[in-house]
Amino acid sequence: MWFGIIIIVAVIIFLYEYRLRKPDQLVLKESDGKIVLNKTRFYPKDFCLVLPKTTLPLQLNVESTAKGNLDIKVKLAVTVSLAAGNVSQLIKVGGWNSNSVTKAAKEFEVVLQSLVKEFTVKYEIEELSSEKIYHYLIERVSVSKEQFGLDVISVSVQSFEVVDQKIAESIRQQESARILEQTELLNQKARITAAKAKLKADEEIAFLENELELKKFDLRRTELDKESELADKRIKEELKRKKLNLEFEKEELEMLKNNPELLLLSPQAARLAEASQSLKNARTVVNLSPSDIAQGSDLLNVFQNFLLKTVSGSSKNEEKK
Repeated sequence: MWFGIIIIVAVIIFLYEYRLRKPDQLVLKESDGKIVLNKTRFYPKDFCLVLPKTTLPLQLNVESTAKGNLDIKVKLAVTVSLAAGNVSQLIKVGGWNSNSVTKAAKEFEVVLQSLVKEFTVKYEIEELSSEKIYHYLIERVSVSKEQFGLDVISVSVQSFEVVDQKIAESIRQQESARILEQTELLNQKARITAAKAKLKADEEIAFLENELELKKFDLRRTELDKESELADKRIKEELKRKKLNLEFEKEELEMLKNNPELLLLSPQAARLAEASQSLKNARTVVNLSPSDIAQGSDLLNVFQNFLLKTVSGSSKNEEKK
């Protein structure tokens, strides 16, 4: 019975004292005078410190001065979280309580404000910009981990403005003029670049057209050479053919000289014989073509002598009868 009561009391104490560690929580405990992490799933709430591992956003409005004692206002947005590897420094700054991260972040805000003021006071108002302030802060926020036990997740300069409206308006006008001038320079560069590109394109087109004309000229010259070569071949073939015809005609003439009786087989003699047989006392006109005349007077003389011999022979035969 007593054993059961002890178990019930132990369960009640466990349920009252111990809590389940959540994934977004960091549980700290003290061991041998040092602050260490409690890695067990359950922890005693009265002997441990629970800190959130979530991020903490900060908004800062820093009122500072530029060189020449000109008032300016810088708006910062910073996100921090506890540095799990340096929780002892976090406890030193924020204390042993659940708000230690918030307290350390407040201390870090003071450091950020001092960094901004330290930077802006060194420069003229025209030399300052949000980008320059941002780069300066990024180089120096690493002190947050060593001094405050915090990790800086992000830093951004949301705005940078001059408090005096007249000066702010003057700066805006100067900036507007600078932007317009820069825009005009960019436009001029763009026009120059476009003109150079067009000139280069025109030169390339002219070069290609010239190359095309040269190729056309070469092609035409090749065609003319081929035509000239073909014409030469035709002339040579024609001369060769005429030479062959001339040699043939010479051979034919020589044959007729040696054998006059072959004249009866010639086309002219055949036409003469045909005309003589069809009509009495008919006269046959034999037309000689230029090629026939071109055979020379020798062929005509041979033909005439042959006809005379034939006529005289027939006359003698009639007288004998």
